[in-house]
Amino acid sequence: MTTSSALPEQAGRTCHAVINPFHSTHYFAPELAEEMAKAGIENRSAGYFACRGAAMGAVGPGTITATFYNFKHELVARHVPQVWTVTTPQAVLDARLRAADATLRRLLGPEAVASPEMAEAAELALRATEGCSRRARPLYAAHADLPVPDAPHLAYWHAATLLREHRGDGHLSALLDAGLDGLEALVTHTASGRGMSYQGVMATRGWSEEDWSAAQERLRGRGLLDAEGELTEAGVQLRKDLERATDRLDRAPYEHLGADGVARLTELATGFTTAVMEAGAFPATLFGK
Repeated sequence: MTTSSALPEQAGRTCHAVINPFHSTHYFAPELAEEMAKAGIENRSAGYFACRGAAMGAVGPGTITATFYNFKHELVARHVPQVWTVTTPQAVLDARLRAADATLRRLLGPEAVASPEMAEAAELALRATEGCSRRARPLYAAHADLPVPDAPHLAYWHAATLLREHRGDGHLSALLDAGLDGLEALVTHTASGRGMSYQGVMATRGWSEEDWSAAQERLRGRGLLDAEGELTEAGVQLRKDLERATDRLDRAPYEHLGADGVARLTELATGFTTAVMEAGAFPATLFGK
């Protein structure tokens, strides 16, 4: 195990930034829609709530809203718990894994998914997860109870899922401490130019234009947004502070892996994520303002 001083500043954030998209590919893939339809789920939002929440069991809308954070509760309640009347969490987990398998095989090709580099990435990412903690991290803890798939590309995808949810759970703690609700978090992230686009948010999170405008006004009242909806100096600083707080809460897995391991995992993850993005894994309108 490497000491914390040996890990470069923001090394964990940099590594996560190239691991997370690999996990997320299946959310936008036709393979997931097909698998959810086989399970009786036709609505895309219902499918997302089910496949990401299934590791927690047949939970109700309150749990999904709490752990997903930036979805409007009314949208969640429209689909949960109704979704559990047509399928089961285990059936959804099985369908999700099949979708991830098919998606990654399509995007990367047979040679990449079976490559020594993929096996190495899986081994490194799984080793990093040994440093994660279940405490106060519900989405991570639920996924950590799932078995590790045998195939290297799915083992890496599983580890990427664990690292994503571990950081995400910590990020929600930082958002709460900063006094940002789910929509305010989206507004500030979008204004930073680094998050989902406005179009992406409005198409998926259940908020109305009135909700968005009201959130902007609340943020202007705190001096975080200007009249044009851009981050003020204070807003920029808040986003920087949020990322630093998230880094602190997510440091353990990368400290456990060590500086050399993190650097190698970042290199491998960059290659695989670049490949899936170049293969069209994500809609062009998803990111940016």
